[in-house]
Amino acid sequence: MYSSRTRRLLTTASVISVLALGAAACGSDDGNGDQAGDGKIRVVASTNVWGSVVEAVGGDRIDVQSLIDDPGGDPHSYEASARDAADVQSADVVVYNGGGYDQFFADLAEQASGVRQVVAFDVSGKDAGEQGHAEEEHAEHEHAHGDVNEHVWYDLATVAKVADEVADRLGEADPEGRQRFTANAADFTGRIDELTGKVERIGEEHPGSEVVATEPVAHYLLETAGVADVTPPDFAEAIEQETDVPVAARDAVQRLIRNGEVAAVVNNAQTVTPVTENVVGTARGANVPVVDVTETLPEGTTDYIAWMTGQVDALSGALGK
Repeated sequence: MYSSRTRRLLTTASVISVLALGAAACGSDDGNGDQAGDGKIRVVASTNVWGSVVEAVGGDRIDVQSLIDDPGGDPHSYEASARDAADVQSADVVVYNGGGYDQFFADLAEQASGVRQVVAFDVSGKDAGEQGHAEEEHAEHEHAHGDVNEHVWYDLATVAKVADEVADRLGEADPEGRQRFTANAADFTGRIDELTGKVERIGEEHPGSEVVATEPVAHYLLETAGVADVTPPDFAEAIEQETDVPVAARDAVQRLIRNGEVAAVVNNAQTVTPVTENVVGTARGANVPVVDVTETLPEGTTDYIAWMTGQVDALSGALGK
């Protein structure tokens, strides 16, 4: 069974309707975000990737809820519920990717006036002038990856910036915890710096390495590692837009793999189609390593650094074969 990639974005009218239902669902909330009455800051994140970053910064002074924490979940096709809307409205802080990636959450956050927000894509500063264009393309059921790649959780420098931004927003919501949040963020970004050095060493140890990718999810990670993604543009664009991959592009990918012209195939394990399965099968048949990457944390994993380190190690190991 193939995972669905149908990208059904909520319309403005449906978002407002959901929010109205959400307000009714949380009618007993006093508006301070502390529904449990335990004094903790309530944070809602769009995915468990950003939720894990928030947890590393907030520690035991916060309560984090990630709307998408299913390894098979797809932010592009996720449909928000009334409960989701209520949770966002009652949060002290919300954190999401932005750049059109998790548009359902952006719609909810737009209707939650006064809630502190951290938008990773905005924090990244990557092609900020193109952001509106990226979101417009998403509204037309497209995934913008020409000038803009919104998968910024694979850009370690951005993740460090997000951690600092989260510390600031949490400090505003909980002044007594500000010093702890700042210290936690510093510790987290220090670990990010160490991981960045490890990624950069991949390029130093395996100069000139080339790969093909079933989808450019790990674009920024490969860029930091100095690894070239030589996937034919027509192939990547078709996979992104869920259109038929041109025969010439499919053949070109097959040749690159069979002829041993690439060191590995980087596979988005959460985007499974007959075409990507065929690419992975060809790679295994040709003894070309396959490196699986994901868009959310796998089940049982809650630590961003541990998750990303595992993928970095897998990439390094594949290029070393």
